[in-house]
This record gives sequence, structure tokens and C-alpha cells, in this order.
Amino acid sequence: MKLSTDTAAIASQYYSIQLEAHACYRVLFPARSDKTSEPSLGGNLLYAGELDSTGRAVTVAGNAAGCATLAVTADGAAQKQAIRESVVDFVVTSLDEALRILKNEIRKRNSVGVCIGSDPDQVEREMIERGVLPDLVFAGTFDQRREVRCFGKHVREVMTSKPDPSIAVFAWQVVQAPARWMPKLDAIALDCLADDPWTRRWIRLSPLYFGRASLAERAFYCEPQIATEVMRRIEDSAKSGVIEAEVLVSLTTEGESKVLRLNPREV
Repeated sequence: MKLSTDTAAIASQYYSIQLEAHACYRVLFPARSDKTSEPSLGGNLLYAGELDSTGRAVTVAGNAAGCATLAVTADGAAQKQAIRESVVDFVVTSLDEALRILKNEIRKRNSVGVCIGSDPDQVEREMIERGVLPDLVFAGTFDQRREVRCFGKHVREVMTSKPDPSIAVFAWQVVQAPARWMPKLDAIALDCLADDPWTRRWIRLSPLYFGRASLAERAFYCEPQIATEVMRRIEDSAKSGVIEAEVLVSLTTEGESKVLRLNPREV
């Protein structure tokens, strides 16, 4: 077992994408009082806006939360990437096509992601003209608000910011055979999160929408004491031989970071 304060070893291009998506996911749920059942926003329509890098994170958050999510981009490469990595389920060419899919899935309270291959401003004008009112609209961050049309006073605008510094940034990465070992690491975290159904849902569902990002790495926000317990159990599992892969676990809170490097040949 080795401890280090060098978090660069666990960071990747996907690390910040997962954290950005989880930050949005956390604010989609306005209240966190009921811990007896898994939360879901099934039946709600989320408008994510432009499917740029931030819009992708918002769409992933909506998918994991159970929303029917609508995004828009005229960028053909972004459309193909979103389909390839399962960020959206459908790319269509018109609002009519999108609404046929969305209405059916909203009625069944299913999660679905739809992208319209068009200009966002044009689609937003058409939505307002036709009375298409999302339940939730992504309006950017508190540092940089997005220019989104006003859909009405009953529409809840969602704005994100980084969680309080007291919340831990927790991540782990498997060096080899992720298909074998990531489910075992996920199970350890899920067991420690019995009283946090929101994060349990995130760990269980978000990997479906990250494409390659979910194969060997997790990154999310968590209460520090829970992250510490997950880290301890992962270390114990490596020592006992339950986990036989090289694993890196990172915990950052209050500006301080630790990285636990576990190599089965050394523990």
C-alpha cells in the first residue's frame, strides 16, 4: 500500500466530465428527505440546451435521474459522439420527431435522451410557439449563465456550481481488466451508501451514459466519512485477495488530497 498526494495519476479527460455531470445530477433533486426509496424524476422533461461538453454532462445527469431529456446541436460530430457513447438514445431532425419519442417515454416515466440536429435558438422558438414547456431547463452555472429563452414561470431553471468544499471528491481507477473488477468496486461503494439512495442511483446508472469513461474509472461527490470508509474497504479487499487488480483511489476534501495505490503484488 502506498499513499500519495499526487492526484494526477488518477485524473483523466473523463474525470472532470463525470464530476460535472454529477454536480448537475445533485441539483436536479430539490429535496433529499426521503431515504426509504430510490429517487426518480421519471415523467419530467429536462431541456439541456446546446449539446456541447456541458450539455453532454447535463444530459447524462438527466438520464441518470430518470428524466426524458432533450438536447440540441447542429454539430454532426457531436451528434455522432453522443450516440456512440450512449449520451442520447436518438438523434432526430425535427421537434415533431423528438416529441413523438419524448411523449411516449414521459407517459411511461422512462428515462430517454433525444437530440435534435438543428440550431438551439430555432428549436427553442418553436418549442415556445407550440407550447412545449419543459419541467426543468438547464440555465448554466452561477459563474456563467446560459442564454436560454423563458419558457414560463412554472418551469424550474437548473443552475449548477461546484459543491461545498466540505464535500469529498471521490474516485477510483482500475489499471487492468475493468469489466471484471469495476463491478466489485462499485458493490463496495453501494454497500457503504445504504443511507444515500441518490448517490447509489448515480453509481448504478451513470456508467451506462459515459461510454468509454465508465470502463475503468469512477468520479463523484460524496460525504467525506463515507468516502473514507469506501477507501478502507477497498484496501481491505485488496489485502484479502478479493480484489486482484491494481487500483488507484483518490479522495479530495477541504483542498487536501490523498491517493491510495493498491497493487496486489505489494499488499
